[in-house]
Amino acid sequence: MIRSIDFSLMSPAMIKKLAAVEITKAELYDNDGFPLEGGVMDPRLGVIDPGLRCRTCGLTMGSCFGHFGYVELVRPVIHVLYSKLIHKILRMTCHSCGRVIATSPTASVKKCGYCGAENKPVRFEKPYTFYDGETQLTPTDIRAILEKIPDSDLPALGISGGRPEWLIITLLPIPPVIMRPSITLETGERSEDDLTHKMVDIIRINQRLKENIEIGAPDFIISDMWELLQYHVATFYDNELSGIPAARHRSGRPLKTLADRLKSKEGRFRQNLAGKRVNFSARTVISPDPCISINEVGVPLVIAKELTIPVTVTENNIEAVRALIMNTPAWPSVNYIIRPDGKKKKVAPDNKEEISKEIAPGYIVERHLQNNDIVLFNRQPSLHRMSIMAHRVRVTPWRTFTLNVSVVAPYNADFDGDEMNLHVLQTEEARAEASLLMEVQKHIRSPRFGGPIIGCEQDHISGCYILTADDTVVPRETAFCLLSEIGVVADLPAKKTITGKELFSELLPKGLNIEFKSKAGNKVIIRDGKLIEGRIDTKAIGRETGKLIDVIEKEYGPDEAHKFIDRVSLLGIKWLERTGFTIGLDDIELPPDATDAIKARIAEAEAAVNSLIENYRAGKIDLLAGLSASQSLERHILKVLAKESVEDIGKIVNNAFKDNCAIRMARSGARGSMTHIIQLSAVVGQARMLGERIHRGYRGRTLSHFAVGDLSPAAHGFIVHGFKTGLSPFEFFFDAISGRESLMDKSLRTRHSGYLERRLMNALQDLKIEYDGTIRDNRNVIIQFVPGEDMIDPAKSDWGTLDVRAIVQSVLR
Repeated sequence: MIRSIDFSLMSPAMIKKLAAVEITKAELYDNDGFPLEGGVMDPRLGVIDPGLRCRTCGLTMGSCFGHFGYVELVRPVIHVLYSKLIHKILRMTCHSCGRVIATSPTASVKKCGYCGAENKPVRFEKPYTFYDGETQLTPTDIRAILEKIPDSDLPALGISGGRPEWLIITLLPIPPVIMRPSITLETGERSEDDLTHKMVDIIRINQRLKENIEIGAPDFIISDMWELLQYHVATFYDNELSGIPAARHRSGRPLKTLADRLKSKEGRFRQNLAGKRVNFSARTVISPDPCISINEVGVPLVIAKELTIPVTVTENNIEAVRALIMNTPAWPSVNYIIRPDGKKKKVAPDNKEEISKEIAPGYIVERHLQNNDIVLFNRQPSLHRMSIMAHRVRVTPWRTFTLNVSVVAPYNADFDGDEMNLHVLQTEEARAEASLLMEVQKHIRSPRFGGPIIGCEQDHISGCYILTADDTVVPRETAFCLLSEIGVVADLPAKKTITGKELFSELLPKGLNIEFKSKAGNKVIIRDGKLIEGRIDTKAIGRETGKLIDVIEKEYGPDEAHKFIDRVSLLGIKWLERTGFTIGLDDIELPPDATDAIKARIAEAEAAVNSLIENYRAGKIDLLAGLSASQSLERHILKVLAKESVEDIGKIVNNAFKDNCAIRMARSGARGSMTHIIQLSAVVGQARMLGERIHRGYRGRTLSHFAVGDLSPAAHGFIVHGFKTGLSPFEFFFDAISGRESLMDKSLRTRHSGYLERRLMNALQDLKIEYDGTIRDNRNVIIQFVPGEDMIDPAKSDWGTLDVRAIVQSVLR
């Protein structure tokens, strides 16, 4: 049994033993196009052509994993990835006797305590140049020093299982051809891998260096050749080293060498080893569908016919399976059968009768996806638990996945071209786990803050807000039609007209008692499942704020909450379908008296700001604690412009507008807010950058439209027009400055938080909660005795807090 694996340096002897052939030729192919023996594409290094056998192991492509070769370097070179370690060793050891004389690389010990030799400080210049005092150390010099270090001193240097002189390369391993396959272009020419090009350079320079040494060339030529060999070996390992230029292809493209294939998001580790590429999955664009349940997903018929679920044939289901086979090629049918011996056979119209007779208990059939099958649905990036949930299939004739609008929030999805992934589970155990743990209704409550992360959106809220107004009444027949359309069987009061509140009450569970404040601050009262007072808005049924969804999920369970969300969202849409709901420019058109009042209020604010500026210039400004005169002025101006004047303008706009569709959307919380309506119809207000008025721009002024030193509201981003009337040029620039800041902030925050999350996940991925409640790592070491240090599940809390009073009242009740 393997207990552990030790990684260490590879010795030259091991490199020779591992290699199948010594590489001595820079040429790749002979005149007939066959790989040359002794070349970088030597057939003993493995095979990449179908039909050929490896000259080393005798296996064919796909079975042969390739074999290493080696190149014997004429002069040693430094392993560039170990340059820092070499520098550390040289600083800690005596260059004369090889003994360790310093306890750390930063310690300065000039005289050896063993042999008495003087040691100069070793200087390192990236990526691979070393100086002993002012003398440059060659790789041969460094290797000679490292060879002197006794084995007994190696543990003090942190080296085990190897010798330090192996950090200087004398034999270079040549990777097998399967790691660097050549491709044939459309023109018939061969195109070699970047690693192959780099190894050809190494071998060619190695041969030229050998020839120059043999003919007795001058030292400076040999030195240049040696330096070039070092460069090629270094860029063979890493072509992004600082201090030297990158090795490039003839086209000017940097070569992709060993380190580039391992690191970064596209490297072997993250792209291939940690990457998730699976079968039995589908991906396409998502579209909204208000008529399906929140725990359903609409799957296009073409996908349902391609993705399959394995079903084992038994005595009980054999006839049903035969019926599916005979339905080929229509939906639903079977794509393949798998015999007990493991052989797979495709079902086609011309062999379906034969297969139908052949199947028997023990066979496995791969049937099409059908309605109510459970699948996993995912949107990337998967940032939290609800980014992948289980849905029930609803096969549709469309070409996109369809989702209920209420369930897109946990996926952070929208319908502007987003794509999502569907995974079809292949085992009964997986389907059982998905059904018990991952269905949408099990995740209505967010583990982040304890409130409902799934709730009604936009039209759902607008419809219910209008329906539950005090003056809304509907004929009894219409009420029955509405309820039947959403699948509710109700016993309505025996009267000609039904109020909107009575109609909405039919969706509430019996015995529900709750009081809360609406978005407008009005009281909403429900007694024994009947809406007595108040209007239903985002505070009642909205995402994250929905008090009704929160209470129903808590007291009646997730299935009841799921049913309530389905019904209430559909009721809101059906009501809007009957009554109509449209917004236009007239909805944000202010009456003339309101426009005049707003202009007067803006003039007052500007006059107040001008007065503040005069006091500042006269040295009479009221200083605020801890702030300079200029900072105090800015605070006073912001208070006048961004707080007092905007509040007054908001009151004017609120009083001026009647109950139109835009106002209903804002007041119900369905979409937008009164701030947006004020900005559209009246005044955009103060544009900000980093929380302050805009000051940056030209020297002494923000834009060329203003005089130097102008401190007026207009010169620092106060926008007096609304979007409907249009902004002046400089107001447009200020608004763009403010908007650009938020775009940059979002982009930078997303990247930064994503990187931090990945680091956290790597650090914490081995932690788990054991059955005794402790949190342990893979060594069984206890990290925490209590999860979260308080044992409180945030998903069971009330928006992050624990309502002890409510718990006590529920117990006493």
